[in-house]
Amino acid sequence: MQQNLLDLDAHALTAYLAEMGEKPFRAKQLLRWIYQAGESDFSAMTDIAAALREKLSNCASITVPDILREELSDDGTRKWLLHVGTGNAVEAVYIPEESRGTLCISSQAGCALDCAFCSTGKQGFNRNLSVAEIIGQLWWANHRLGKNAEGNWAISNVVMMGMGEPLLNYANTVSALRLMLDDQSYGLSRRRVTVSTSGIVPAMDRLREECPVALAVSLHAPNDALRNVLVPINQKYPLKELLAACTRYLERAPRDFITFEYVMLDGVNDSVQQARELAELVSDVPCKFNLIPFNPFPNSPYKRSRLEAIARFKEVLMRADIITTTRKTRGDDIAAACGQLAGQVLDKTRRTSAVAER
Repeated sequence: MQQNLLDLDAHALTAYLAEMGEKPFRAKQLLRWIYQAGESDFSAMTDIAAALREKLSNCASITVPDILREELSDDGTRKWLLHVGTGNAVEAVYIPEESRGTLCISSQAGCALDCAFCSTGKQGFNRNLSVAEIIGQLWWANHRLGKNAEGNWAISNVVMMGMGEPLLNYANTVSALRLMLDDQSYGLSRRRVTVSTSGIVPAMDRLREECPVALAVSLHAPNDALRNVLVPINQKYPLKELLAACTRYLERAPRDFITFEYVMLDGVNDSVQQARELAELVSDVPCKFNLIPFNPFPNSPYKRSRLEAIARFKEVLMRADIITTTRKTRGDDIAAACGQLAGQVLDKTRRTSAVAER
């Protein structure tokens, strides 16, 4: 069976080549060809010895997920449906802006957490994505979008906010992050790579020590009673534990704040009193808030908060000296907005066990 080199971060690739009797600098050469040049054909890697190129062509590959469908929104947002085997597909979304290009990538086929307002969770959970399937989303999107006039890839920022909970696929997520950050591959700044989590506290602590990047936490409620309903993992890691983990994370984080994501649900979590409760809850955590107008999906019981309710909620937080933004809805005409990614998941039987194992 051929080894997909996209499954190997720099350390693993160096070890793989060492087994072939190759020196460490060969791993650096390969990383530059694969990620900086976007090359998947060993024969085109002209500064690598011909003997090694032939050897790699026989025992290794550079294989990314197949693209099943591409959709383009009126606002320039692109969504790709990628086949990840066994009848499953995941989605990645590219969001172009004037000063940056952001790719939102998936970490699992489906999601085990079943957050009440998220269409992905309603699809159920099949499996974790491999390193190649995670980093392959970035590799393919860069290949599809190309480079700008300065010779840089179109994608400058990566957010792990697609399908799945990244920290429930910890090992593969971290290997993919290391490839994004490695100077021989994409060389992205830690500040430009964000992991979004619903609050897997032990994994947050591990990430802080092993590969700290920018962190976004899906909060969505000002108290445990409501968050238990909206984000069921809160029953395992309640707000007190989660906020303590956020404070610890900041000890090594590349940014001096945590981003709290808060989806705005009409009549559920958007009152002025709840905003005041929220401001008090996070008063000891350096943070900013990103208010997200709810993006509807079929059979959801929730509605998007009214604009005036979002404005009042934001004003309360701002008066408490908390930087607060309202996320501009992008790509909702192609179901590419936050909370809308669903992909295609066949096996929906493993949700409970996937969380219980952590």
